[in-house]
Amino acid sequence: MKKTTLMAALAMAIPAAANAAEAPATGYDFTHNWPTHYVFDDGTDLGLALKYQYDVDRFSNDNGRLPDAQTNRRKEFGFYVTKKGVYDATVVYDFQAKTWLDTYLRVQSKGLFGHDVGAFRIGFSKTPVGFEGNTSTGATTFLEAALPTQAVYASRRIGADWAWERPHYLVNLGYYSGGDLNGDSDGRMAAARVAWVPRNQAGDVLHLGLAASREWPDGTTDGRGIYTPPTARLRARPEAGLAARLVDTGNLAPVDHIDRSGLETLWIGGPWSLQGEYLRAHVSLHGRPAYAADGYYLFASWVATGESRPYAAGNVGSIKPKGAWGALEFALRYSELNLDDGVVQGGRERDWTLGANWYINRYLKLQANYVHAQSDRRGRVVDPNVVEVRAQIQF
Repeated sequence: MKKTTLMAALAMAIPAAANAAEAPATGYDFTHNWPTHYVFDDGTDLGLALKYQYDVDRFSNDNGRLPDAQTNRRKEFGFYVTKKGVYDATVVYDFQAKTWLDTYLRVQSKGLFGHDVGAFRIGFSKTPVGFEGNTSTGATTFLEAALPTQAVYASRRIGADWAWERPHYLVNLGYYSGGDLNGDSDGRMAAARVAWVPRNQAGDVLHLGLAASREWPDGTTDGRGIYTPPTARLRARPEAGLAARLVDTGNLAPVDHIDRSGLETLWIGGPWSLQGEYLRAHVSLHGRPAYAADGYYLFASWVATGESRPYAAGNVGSIKPKGAWGALEFALRYSELNLDDGVVQGGRERDWTLGANWYINRYLKLQANYVHAQSDRRGRVVDPNVVEVRAQIQF
């Protein structure tokens, strides 16, 4: 019922916000409005959003566990309406994974009340713990998230949050209830994130942050009346989206609550940048010892054509090429994940990933990664090498 009510409310709120704008100006500026949006006289921007990715993955030295694959990675389609400084709203669906993505309405207090006390959002949105997880999948430096992000990050939940952003710090608080729009993750969560940004200029950024959350998952009862207790499961692929998972805790149950925490850092100095994150999950179980897992990653990036990674609202965006031939970026990442704790032997994995990105223009991007993974789960060692490429169009 909560999910149906949310979708109905957003379906009414977004068109209503668009209709509140003044009549459109005469003519159409294809230079600034290409390809699918319209800016009204009062600044209201109404448009469509699309992200399409096609991946090709090739595996070797994998003991036959990872078959070569190529397919669509994402087929996201949605629409949005925004008026800078007042509100923004969006609805997005991924037709490849058949899942709802960002679906929310956010209002800026200054635009409504004349006094800035932050932004308030309601709907289906990303939870705060996970710096890399909160980066748009169209703007990531590597094809896939690092090992600890995959295992610990809780993704999106239905709820409400508040964000207060200043040039040198930001605070984000959220409360989520009702699971997600895809019918999973029933339960409640409270979360917070704070960051200090002592340097915050284009091409000169230092970001230091921490985040924490507590989730109380609910059990479920199916149509046959069979009850499934609340569970948790931590796992990760070898940083290739079309690969099977090599480390996996299996279902941990019955769960009382899950604590997640993270430390994050980002430095941008002209065309160079460093980014790192430590993530931990602590699962409290009824009648059983608690379980804990953790991991980290660190990567370096160099934009050979001289552009800088953009930074805004506490996260990084996609590089905007300046030259006619686009922008070229090279990056190297190390990540590590430990899912072994007590009787739970989920495995350990360490990955090295070398990446190259060609930002052809603002809308087209080609990526290539080479991953060398080392995994050990219950004595079974698999050390695959992965070559993966992606073509992306996004607007």
